[in-house]
Amino acid sequence: MVYGLRRHLAVAATRVAGLGAALLPPRCLLCGEPGTASLDLCAACHQALPRNQPACVRCALPLAAAGTCGACLHRPPLLATVRAAFVYTAPLDRLLPRYKFRGDLAAGRLLARLMLAEVAGCDPPQALVPVPLHRARLRRRGYDQALELARPLAAALGLPVHDSLLRRVRATAAQSELDATARRRNLHGAFQARSRGPVPAHVVLVDDVMTTGATLHAAATALRRAGVARVDAWVCARAP
Repeated sequence: MVYGLRRHLAVAATRVAGLGAALLPPRCLLCGEPGTASLDLCAACHQALPRNQPACVRCALPLAAAGTCGACLHRPPLLATVRAAFVYTAPLDRLLPRYKFRGDLAAGRLLARLMLAEVAGCDPPQALVPVPLHRARLRRRGYDQALELARPLAAALGLPVHDSLLRRVRATAAQSELDATARRRNLHGAFQARSRGPVPAHVVLVDDVMTTGATLHAAATALRRAGVARVDAWVCARAP
């Protein structure tokens, strides 16, 4: 019930914000200057965003030249490709936490639009699958940040969102508090795919930030076990 009320309020706030955007010129969410190109971002801040190019095609790690990093060549990951729109550095590291932790849905809409420009040329999947929160964390936060990124991406690309295909069955400690080895242990068995009927052959996982990749790889493992042949990932930012 609490989540439903929070979700209702978030949707209402989004509609009100959308009405305001139609009546008022956009303002930069980073510096407050007038926005540009119908974005809540000024030209200077837009130019300053740390785009993640070139990067490893398998894990999105920033590289000096496009290709596959040594770690992915040595041990190919389950994810076929990973596209990260940005590197998690300034000024994106001020914008994304506003969306993820402070309920700033206007920042989320902006991030989704920015992601769209970076993933539009990727191989189209059959569906987008947001990386889910555990129900306890979803109740506390009131919205699923990955789902709110996936919806506008799917609408713009004409793709379905399969937000019931994957669920987080085990509450885990916050990944940000753990090192790489602990992150992998923390997520062991955390996800489960629901395979009551046919599953798409090719899906894209959507999430906000990729650090070590432990969350995405745990989710991909569950999807592959359920019969998904190819799993890619689109994230807003990659930790350098």
